[in-house]
Amino acid sequence: MSEYQYYEFQAVDHPLDETDRQALRAISTRARITATSFTNSYEWGDLKGDPADFMKRWFDLHLYLANWGTRRLMIRLPKKLVDQRFLKPLLLGIDWATLQAAGDTLILDIARDEVELDEDWDDGSGWLAALAPLRADLLAGDLRLFYLLWLGAIEAEGLGDDEIEPMAGIGPLTGALGAFAEFFDIDPDLVQAAADRPMDMMAMSPAAAGEVIAAMTDREKTDLLTRLFGGDPNIAVELRALVRKQLGEQHVGLPNGTRTAGELRSRARAIRLARDRAKAEKAAADRRRQLEEAEKARLVRIDALARRGEGAWQEVEAEIERRNAPGYDKAVALLVDLRAIAETQGAVAEFGRRLHGIRERHARKERFIERLTTMP
Repeated sequence: MSEYQYYEFQAVDHPLDETDRQALRAISTRARITATSFTNSYEWGDLKGDPADFMKRWFDLHLYLANWGTRRLMIRLPKKLVDQRFLKPLLLGIDWATLQAAGDTLILDIARDEVELDEDWDDGSGWLAALAPLRADLLAGDLRLFYLLWLGAIEAEGLGDDEIEPMAGIGPLTGALGAFAEFFDIDPDLVQAAADRPMDMMAMSPAAAGEVIAAMTDREKTDLLTRLFGGDPNIAVELRALVRKQLGEQHVGLPNGTRTAGELRSRARAIRLARDRAKAEKAAADRRRQLEEAEKARLVRIDALARRGEGAWQEVEAEIERRNAPGYDKAVALLVDLRAIAETQGAVAEFGRRLHGIRERHARKERFIERLTTMP
């Protein structure tokens, strides 16, 4: 396979109707199309359409993966549910993400080329399901995704050491945030360094939220309840956004970060060194254990061989007479053990005499003599 591309789109707020599905089918006869999704992969050729247009018209989420290292995630958000005062500053200096208006929505477009690929084949399936919760998190005011974008810029040396982190921290990571970092190949040590500190989001108190809701007009409340009855999926999110907006930045916002990009890079290096040290220590401990186990097995083997007496020497002769490589190898291994037995019993001279006899009797077996000469 010379190339591979995977496209997946997902509709969250509004399912695709029959007209929508027919329009998509006209674009692709091979794609898997449902009331909420469009999925296709290409080994030869490409999608006959612009993913950005798909997002503007039909979908809330899009994931793209190519086997040459390009990866893309697009998230469509209702404008009225997002406070752009917080989002736009978080994208300053981030060249691999954009936020564009599209009618009454905003589309966050994240794309990264030359992502280092794992040796294991990745066909793209499953990634969007893992990343989809990020949209709901953004609508709920959890903006840690933008911190990960900032970390990606740090890793790419796009930001200097003096740059201050965009928020106080990102720990503990959700599964979706972890999947995002993995999908876009953001340095896991840098991510762990950032997650050393929790994201202390300033929560809205129920009392303050209650005051805002109580101050709403009857018309506003009726509108929300009517839409809730009609199945609008964003009522809860919209209500929280309205409350956040009314309370203002003095009550809810993003705690300012204090760590610099340089400090995070330094912490990531320390994490990497600690991991490498722990890995080396484990490898050394494993080697020691293997050597100890091998020595125990050798002692058991030698003890059993010593009990056989003359039978052990007879086995040496039998293995030599097989006249093949496995037989010669087994004979030499037995001789090594017999030498160890002789050393413990003070019978080295007798061992030497018998070994000399074996060498003379089998002098014509060149392959065996070669092994005997290099016997450990």
